[in-house]
Amino acid sequence: MSDRHTLERLSEEYRTNVPDDLREPRSFDWYLDALYEEPRIARNAHQRVADMFDHYGTRYDEEHGVVEYALAADDPLHDGENVFYGREVHEAIHEFVNKVKSGARGLGPEKRIKLLLGPVGSGKSHFDWLVRRYFEAYTHEEAGRMYTFRWVNLCSVIDDQDPGDDTVRSPMNQDPLVLIPREQREGVIDEINERLDAPYTLRNDQHPDPASEFYLNELLAYYDDDLQRVLDEHVEVVRLVADENRRECIETFEPKDKKNQDETELTGDVNYAKLAVYGESDPRAFDYAGAFCNANRGLFSGEELLKLQREFLYDFLHASQESTIKPKNNPRIDIDQVIVGRTNMPEYREKTGDEKMEAFNDRTKRIDYPYVLEYESESEIYGKMLDNADVPNVHVEPHALEMAGLFGVLTRLEEPTDETVSLLDKAKVYNGELEDEEIDRRKLREDAAESADIGEGMDGISARFVGDEIAEAIMDATHRDRNYLSPLSVFDHFEANLGGHGSIAESDLDRYERLLETVREEYRERAIEDVRHALAYDVDELRRQGEKYMDHVMAYIDDDTVDDELTGRETEPDETFLRAVEEQLDVPSDRKDDFRQEVSNWVSRRAREGRGFDPRENDRLRRALERKLWEDKKHNINFSALVSATDLDDEERSAWVDALVDRGYSEDGAAEVLEYAGAAVARSEIEDGGD
Repeated sequence: MSDRHTLERLSEEYRTNVPDDLREPRSFDWYLDALYEEPRIARNAHQRVADMFDHYGTRYDEEHGVVEYALAADDPLHDGENVFYGREVHEAIHEFVNKVKSGARGLGPEKRIKLLLGPVGSGKSHFDWLVRRYFEAYTHEEAGRMYTFRWVNLCSVIDDQDPGDDTVRSPMNQDPLVLIPREQREGVIDEINERLDAPYTLRNDQHPDPASEFYLNELLAYYDDDLQRVLDEHVEVVRLVADENRRECIETFEPKDKKNQDETELTGDVNYAKLAVYGESDPRAFDYAGAFCNANRGLFSGEELLKLQREFLYDFLHASQESTIKPKNNPRIDIDQVIVGRTNMPEYREKTGDEKMEAFNDRTKRIDYPYVLEYESESEIYGKMLDNADVPNVHVEPHALEMAGLFGVLTRLEEPTDETVSLLDKAKVYNGELEDEEIDRRKLREDAAESADIGEGMDGISARFVGDEIAEAIMDATHRDRNYLSPLSVFDHFEANLGGHGSIAESDLDRYERLLETVREEYRERAIEDVRHALAYDVDELRRQGEKYMDHVMAYIDDDTVDDELTGRETEPDETFLRAVEEQLDVPSDRKDDFRQEVSNWVSRRAREGRGFDPRENDRLRRALERKLWEDKKHNINFSALVSATDLDDEERSAWVDALVDRGYSEDGAAEVLEYAGAAVARSEIEDGGD
């Protein structure tokens, strides 16, 4: 019972997550001292968001030249629940952060809308959501702290002040620095910049919001322009933390009725309750409840941004380019926020083709957010989906998620311009396979970028559709009292539901069905490999054959001899043996030197790292040796029993099932793959034997 969550324990855990000074008002003088001690407190929104990404950690992917941010690659705040996968996705996130960091340095993107463009289900909305969650968390931490101010004791000086407004929070959550007149403020900023250790320079040339400017002017007049007395007696500095639910420093704007859009949703409107108290032209009678007002000092997130009417989007021109908003019958209000928009392909094409939208388009920085194009990374998305769900007791068989991912990826790829490269080959190259053969990954990507309408991966089947079908297949398995999910059942659900899915165009159905057959055939080959492995695999023999192969390869490269295993005499490298291994991968004789040098380099690299030789850790060499082992042992296998046996208690068949279980299959899944692929193996070998 000691581990039980008591109310006392819950309360203590909560208090440890609350900033120490959250509810402690400070003086303006304290704030100035704090700035000289830690200038980053006065960062603008772009600078704070840029630092947030670095705060949670980064790592550099040298192969692809992309910085991966732990925020998205590891999700430390949520124990990895929201991890993003795929090179293309992390490239998009890298580009997004670069735009924010450029804006932090004042290079121009701070005056642009960061527009995430991608197909439905690509994950752009979820990434945007995750950034907002991390910004909330970051502002709770010491590294992300920021402050605003509130006016106090107003009724003692301002005669017509509503008693309910004796204390008034800065309606725009502005930095207290705005209360210092510009000339004096510039001197403060220059001094704290000298103390700043950051890749950017602090700036703040904002006006106070109209209500605060009104109070400041009234108080300065009352105290004969004694700024110190005004700030000492009527201003309290308070900690500011972002909270989307409270609409503080984060705002998500969603288009409502397309024909009835009102700009006051963005810029705020008259506070009719205060209108009778203060009068129509009084800035105290304005309600700072617009989305841009709420997002000040943080993040504005525009969902399906381009669905807004053209006239409504004009408010974004001033918000982005000039960092101001213009409410009706009110002066301009300065804003400071990172404006992020999200949109899908149809809306983007419509707006970019509209000449009247040229000014808006010029003020956006488009960031393509495509689907994942590596099928193993795609399969990790489905794995994460299952990890985060209450999945029934159903075993996911080998290849089930990978083949589902392969199908999704194939629908998104541009056809290779090189007719010798199939779409399946291209998918494997993108996945990191075949990379040492004569297929240039970089060239494939460049050709696809030229041939695609906007970019590769910007159309096709979404991970959402694939995930839904996997979920349906799992539930179908439970209804049938099957305790496993096989690729075959996933394929059946794809085939049954492709035509009925609203996001899949009828014109694409024939192509998708052909691609599904390609995936079925690829799975068949992999299942056959698994069955062959179960029938003939021997770890010790694989290692011995691998060592023999490498001994002969090294002797071949060095023009040296090897010791004969039987006689101990020095002999020339066994070219027949070497080719018997290499031909299992269809390595032609004119490429044998390249292949041998490749594996030699791999062994040398491991040796420098202090790692021993294990042929199982080199995928291509492992596959070649496994197939060679099969060729050597298949004559000892009873293929007739494999075709006709139905009794799983049969000793020989049980051994095959056990071998497949060792490779990750369930017993029932192993029985299915033996029936599906084992019979094909048996027929093939029996036919070869007959020849």
